[in-house]
Amino acid sequence: MTRPHAMRRLYFLTAVAVLVLDRVTKWLVEQRIELHDTIQVIPDFFRLTHVQNRGAAFGLFAESPSEWKVAVLVMFSLVALVVVSALLWRNSHTLTMTGSALALILGGAIGNLWDRLLSGHVVDFLDFYVDGHHWPAFNVADSAIVIGAVLLVAEILFKPAGDESPVQQP
Repeated sequence: MTRPHAMRRLYFLTAVAVLVLDRVTKWLVEQRIELHDTIQVIPDFFRLTHVQNRGAAFGLFAESPSEWKVAVLVMFSLVALVVVSALLWRNSHTLTMTGSALALILGGAIGNLWDRLLSGHVVDFLDFYVDGHHWPAFNVADSAIVIGAVLLVAEILFKPAGDESPVQQP
């Protein structure tokens, strides 16, 4: 096995691991927590809750009455998957922060797309709040997407000037 293939395999296994963790946790929530019920984990800070998000990330557009909402979100997800997969395939010759970030985004995007295609909504369950300040519930897939995006931004902002390594072709 050549090194580029090993790196591609590692990145795609990372995406699969995110997808599996996302699917398992959502399944557990659906099996063990009734819709809209919560389990207090850390008082006044964190609880598990079972909600269905019919919108985009963190509930954006969830209240939109548009009958096209799910179709638009699915199409956007499919385009994003193609772009992220192509970038990951093209730039997966060495272990990089960019590759790791793209793998996290890919796994998370597939996880949420899976839900949207099968049921028209995404299961969210991680619920953080402090002193009346509440962050919308989210899931493992959302977490992977956000972590991947933060890694990409960090690499752009903190990459040393002149550090332009050539892109190797497969």
